[in-house]
Amino acid sequence: MSIDKSPEAVAHAGIRLEELTRRGASRREVLRAMAAGGLMSLTGAGLLASSSGAFAQQQGKPKQGGKIRVATQSSSSADTLDPAKGALGTDYVRANMFYNGLTELDPHLGAKMALAESLDTKDATVWVVKLRSGVQFHDGKSLTPNDVIYSLMRHKDPAVASKAKTLADQIKDAKATGPNEVTITLEGANADLPVILATSHFLIVKDGTTDFKTAVGTGPFKLKEFAPGVRTVGVRNEKYWKSGMPHLDEVELIGIGDESARVNALLSGDVQLINAVSPRSTARIKGTPGFSVLETKTGQYTDLIMRDEGGITGTADFRRGLTHLMDREQIRRAVFLGYGSIGNDQPIDPTNKYYLKGLPQRAFDPEKAKFYFQKAKLGSAPVQLYASPAAEGSVEMAMLLQQVAPQAGLNLQVVRVPSDGYWSNHWMKHPLGYGNINARPSADVLFTQFFKSDAPWNEANWKNPKFDQMLVAARGEPDDAKRKQIYGDMQQLVHDDGGIGIPMFQSSLDAHSSKLKGLGSIPLAGLMGFMFAENVWLEA
Repeated sequence: MSIDKSPEAVAHAGIRLEELTRRGASRREVLRAMAAGGLMSLTGAGLLASSSGAFAQQQGKPKQGGKIRVATQSSSSADTLDPAKGALGTDYVRANMFYNGLTELDPHLGAKMALAESLDTKDATVWVVKLRSGVQFHDGKSLTPNDVIYSLMRHKDPAVASKAKTLADQIKDAKATGPNEVTITLEGANADLPVILATSHFLIVKDGTTDFKTAVGTGPFKLKEFAPGVRTVGVRNEKYWKSGMPHLDEVELIGIGDESARVNALLSGDVQLINAVSPRSTARIKGTPGFSVLETKTGQYTDLIMRDEGGITGTADFRRGLTHLMDREQIRRAVFLGYGSIGNDQPIDPTNKYYLKGLPQRAFDPEKAKFYFQKAKLGSAPVQLYASPAAEGSVEMAMLLQQVAPQAGLNLQVVRVPSDGYWSNHWMKHPLGYGNINARPSADVLFTQFFKSDAPWNEANWKNPKFDQMLVAARGEPDDAKRKQIYGDMQQLVHDDGGIGIPMFQSSLDAHSSKLKGLGSIPLAGLMGFMFAENVWLEA
């Protein structure tokens, strides 16, 4: 969930919003919709081979059996088996082992059918869900509409403390309208609903479940052992509704917070898969026979925040000048060793189907920066820029800015602060600083959480009523081409005047034993968008 992938970020960000999904993440999007006579429909036909199908074709026929251990960068005593409370990547992985959603994300962050066989709507406000038949929970109980209704509506209860409450508040009502049918009514139109329902917080639990000491879901694995902050063990669900899946007999999750210790655990054979690999570790891993690195392009970014609250950072000319001092290609090469894609000061990345390709790329140009600084009447007074290892790459980016600042007449001072407490004490608290935003599953979620005028995480304090109106219009627009046009216009607005500089989008790096097959990329995050467990297998 969270703004920064680090545990500190999660602990301190004071999460008021849900956080749909963490890191990597950067990317995303939305509906595969078929417009036919005004009816938008997502169905299982055609779109939905098992999610591992394309990856399996590239890597041979899956083998059945075997066990793997997986080390992720996050675990704590707050680890949970309740999907609604998931706050870290390991929580999302765990939830996807034991539960399923009505939909799931595909490699382009569109929605594929899962427990739902179809989602139909005429107006993006009332959605009719047809449930897959023959699905059983781990205890043998059949999936019914009541399970779906309970799972969706519990997020609205403040006592549940769901991380997705803000999103769930869009749901006005959910009721059974047939033996295998649920009708969901939203407060307002949102064509993104199928994608939102694919996020791990909205996975389906049994009707009435309040005790999450165990996990009784419909997912690919059954819970064998759960020790918060220590380990989670799942064993194959022999009655899983996806034919032939999962492939492994057992998956064990452990947390190793230190990146170098994670790499050592992999190379020693203690674990077979790790996430959150630093670009600087990739050469060592690739140079060791029997191990591979998987790069997932995502929408995650570390951004330069120029807050509009008076002072020099509140002037459009100063902000424009500063964005021309970012040498994007140098940042990509020197800070992230080439892992990632160039950004253009708006948050929709190239993996997103709503990405605006035609937006002219802002260039590194100290002379142009100097021109804008003079227009802004900058003067020689020092300007302080706050950076921290908590915002990945920000310290290095700040130092690069400081090196070129004199060419443009800027007296820039970098204030480096520790990771601990950065998100609560410094993020959005200074005129100039850095954020670190994990990928979101859709353009709507990203824009709503970070750019809407009243968003709690509106980093630059940017307020644009036209943007706010377009956000609502795009959400309710069932015609995908028209939505793309609106989102393009919104990207242009943020690029021109949004108060943030996004030099690049970061890749998520996983590393694994070469014997582990079937691992693919879903641009929400590494570990296959947290859904690797049912898709991977071991070669003998």
